[in-house]
Amino acid sequence: MASVRSQLLAAFLRMTVKKKFARSGDLIKERASMDKMSAMSVKGKPGRLEAVGSVTGEWHEPQLGSKEAVVLYLHGGGYVLGSPTSHAGMASMMADLAQARVFVLDYRLAPETPFPGALEDAISAYKALLEKGEKPEKIVIAGDSAGGGLAVALMIALKEEGMPLPAAGVCLSPWADLSFSGDSMQANAKADSILCRESLAWLGEQYLADLAPNDPRVSPIFADLTGLPPLLIQVGSDEVLLDDAVRLNKVAKKAGVESTLEVWSGQVHVWPLMSKLIPEARQALQGIGTFIKTHT
Repeated sequence: MASVRSQLLAAFLRMTVKKKFARSGDLIKERASMDKMSAMSVKGKPGRLEAVGSVTGEWHEPQLGSKEAVVLYLHGGGYVLGSPTSHAGMASMMADLAQARVFVLDYRLAPETPFPGALEDAISAYKALLEKGEKPEKIVIAGDSAGGGLAVALMIALKEEGMPLPAAGVCLSPWADLSFSGDSMQANAKADSILCRESLAWLGEQYLADLAPNDPRVSPIFADLTGLPPLLIQVGSDEVLLDDAVRLNKVAKKAGVESTLEVWSGQVHVWPLMSKLIPEARQALQGIGTFIKTHT
């Protein structure tokens, strides 16, 4: 059962954020609101902006550990919102708990740059890390929401190019089906405290342009995941994206991938962002940290 603090947070978000999220259609306003999400995380050490190849991002260094491991982190925001700023607090905590350097990629956003912009930037960042001397067996690709789907799409693209794959992947509340074919899109429509089909549809339209929503490059539940590294998938039981995570895990296992699905009771979308407010956020991040250390 979710903690009292989680239940109160869910109720508050349902009455406030859910009614407003992505409804204005004002990109500047929505992006500014998303960046304020970092205030919900325990504040960590400031990140360091740096270009990695042709793309930029923000590095977060762990206080302890050998620092050999690297997490390439792909932030959420429906491919339209989000930035290293919105995810700074969570990335800093993840770096400490995983004892790894975390690079939050500042990939290009839609509608200014629709598909395949985000995927191209993710591929470029991974290749640049290899060129800098990072070892693939010490790299983990992680992401939340749209970034969770993008993380899987990136690994598929790397496999198809014959590139060395990372050690593992982490998907937090992944948006892995832009065609909205999961039952939870309707079943959890009222329970979800942040997202609904309407807000997700607005975001998806910006990124997809003329691409079909069930294209495996944006909806990896329709892709062949054979050969991918171990996956950790976390999702809240009340999310409209619950079935995205459940089906992603099922498709991965069917393809022979070592995949672990964790369904957290009563948790809101990407609750690990909210470590200042709820105990389950740190608990989830601790599990992620252990998973990353185990596989690197």
